[in-house]
Amino acid sequence: MIINMARGVAALSLALVSLAATSAHAAQAPGAAPAEVANLADALTRLPVADESRAGYERTKFKHWNAGLDLRDGCNTRAEVLLAEAAESPTVAAGCKLAGGEWLSYYDGQEVTDPTKIDIDHMVPLAEAWDSGASAWTATRREAYANDQDAAASLVAVTARSNRSKSDQDPGEWMPPLPDAHCRYVGEWVATKLRWGLAADQREAEALAVYAEACETTVVHYTPAP
Repeated sequence: MIINMARGVAALSLALVSLAATSAHAAQAPGAAPAEVANLADALTRLPVADESRAGYERTKFKHWNAGLDLRDGCNTRAEVLLAEAAESPTVAAGCKLAGGEWLSYYDGQEVTDPTKIDIDHMVPLAEAWDSGASAWTATRREAYANDQDAAASLVAVTARSNRSKSDQDPGEWMPPLPDAHCRYVGEWVATKLRWGLAADQREAEALAVYAEACETTVVHYTPAP
């Protein structure tokens, strides 16, 4: 099933990943570690494989959404990502209330003109991050992860339907419904795990390896989180 879904989409992957890498909310912070670049197959060799555990997980252990990057704009992280990823900018009223605008959800190719119908997805869901290493982090680091706007892949504006279909599943369990999005999605998943030093379980790693064969032109860009 995974192999069939992955075939035929490799040709689009490089352009899609390049587009993601230039996202407006991905500016590198001064003094940040240098960016790492690798093709998907090579990037996978850097991803540790380990068993996962959800013991002790609570969503509230990842504080979000916080006040965002600009403490003066009155917008939280969710609103700032919506503003950064809008294809057509919404109006912004007092209290950072957004209206109008337009977004393209790359998971399913849907155009959305109502900001309330857009979710900000954590590329690697909070529960998956916990399972993969975040359980050992401080509360401060988990907050930084949950509000990460310093990497294009970390947070993405998508339809609420696609985000909720994904839930906390990894690429061995769920992929975007739009086949043309698969290579970009896998590249961004791996980039996020490498950025934050997270592991993959065996089934997840095997699924990613299958996609790496089909997405041979996909390039992974990531900067290790401070």
